[in-house]
Amino acid sequence: MKITGNELIALGYQPKKWFAEALEYINENDLSQAEMEAYLEQFRAPDPIPLKENAEDFVINIKAENEAEEDNVQKVIKTMEVLMKTPTLVSGALMPDACPTGPEGQIPVGGVVVAKNAIHPGFHSADICCSVMLTDFGKVDPKVVLDAAHSTTHFGYGGRARGEQMPMSIELMDAFRENMFLNDERLISIARSHMGIQGDGNHFLFVGISKNTGNTMMVTHHGSRAPGAALYDKGMKVANRFREDISPDTLKENAWIPFETEEGEAYWEALQLIRKWTKENHEAIHNATLEKLNIEKLDRYWNEHNFVFRDGDLFYHAKGATPLDDKFLPDITGPRLIPLNMAEPVLIVSGATNDRNLGFAPHGAGRNFSRGQHKRSLAHKTTEEIFAEETAGLDVRFFTNDIDISELPSAYKNAQNVRAQIEEYNLCEIIDEVLPYGCIMAGDVQKNAPWKKKKKFRK
Repeated sequence: MKITGNELIALGYQPKKWFAEALEYINENDLSQAEMEAYLEQFRAPDPIPLKENAEDFVINIKAENEAEEDNVQKVIKTMEVLMKTPTLVSGALMPDACPTGPEGQIPVGGVVVAKNAIHPGFHSADICCSVMLTDFGKVDPKVVLDAAHSTTHFGYGGRARGEQMPMSIELMDAFRENMFLNDERLISIARSHMGIQGDGNHFLFVGISKNTGNTMMVTHHGSRAPGAALYDKGMKVANRFREDISPDTLKENAWIPFETEEGEAYWEALQLIRKWTKENHEAIHNATLEKLNIEKLDRYWNEHNFVFRDGDLFYHAKGATPLDDKFLPDITGPRLIPLNMAEPVLIVSGATNDRNLGFAPHGAGRNFSRGQHKRSLAHKTTEEIFAEETAGLDVRFFTNDIDISELPSAYKNAQNVRAQIEEYNLCEIIDEVLPYGCIMAGDVQKNAPWKKKKKFRK
């Protein structure tokens, strides 16, 4: 009698790609019932991995400084308590700038979690390798640097237009084509057009003066833009296929790719390539500004703060946390950077792993309220009044020329409180500060978004 898939299902197997091959082998070799069952054992899935009954311990390096922060702190602790029941996780930490980002159990901004032999795409999110780069321009007028940078950088939706694109290295394009996640000509085309752009949201180009040297320094903040978002989408799909097989009780946003699989190793390599693309993107903007002024840089360093870092079989997922330990950065050339808000210094820090920080520090000031809540709290003032009050003495520009009040200083946690908690919890050492002169941000990109212009034109 010919064996069909129904017999395999009756034995407890779920229909999979291997069904066709197995059925062909069983029928060609006319296996007995016992022989068939013995042969099929190789395809039997292991028992599902359950969630941990108790959350793994995590270090809390945050406290509420006022009533407004109490709700925020309780939410990030609660979401970590749910998150830390994920089967792969062995430890974690919360930073002083922590804030919730979604449903309970989703990693908060300002969270660090360590997974054993697993990469969780949801823990780095779509903004893979969000990072900061500093270039020392020496004794140059900061306005001159900001003006030059304004003419070379690019914010907003989409990529640069043809004729205005900054080149992506041939070596990097070739490496993309050799990776199973990045070997996609549409993705590579997007990577080329998005080189030299900074996007929107809290990404910025900041110019200020070193407190130690008096030199003018430029700091950029952005991630991997559309190429990184495309990799994230692919990674989440693969991770959820694994989750359905090996740990269906795990939350979808916490799904993982086992590192010791073909997909796991390829995804790790894809992350490193997106990291190289992002660094190249920062460098393109910094180098174009230097060329505009016809000067040479005195120094440069960078670090990501939204990425996955590896130490043996442990994968440190930093969702908005600055890596301090040199083992996390293969191309380390200087200290680390922690921006706070446009009216505060960018902190230049150093440090090492201790029993509280897992080798990380905060990545910024964080938020206590959503963008919408913040805007509603200021509804009694005009946008112009808010802007004038919060940027007095600074040269603050928005690329779209539309002020985004959700990125002004009051939208963020109190920077002094964050600094005080860095010191209280011994997270890192502040070795210099870039005192603010001015900055460029995207602006209110929703106001005149491309789809809104098209809708208005149709009307």
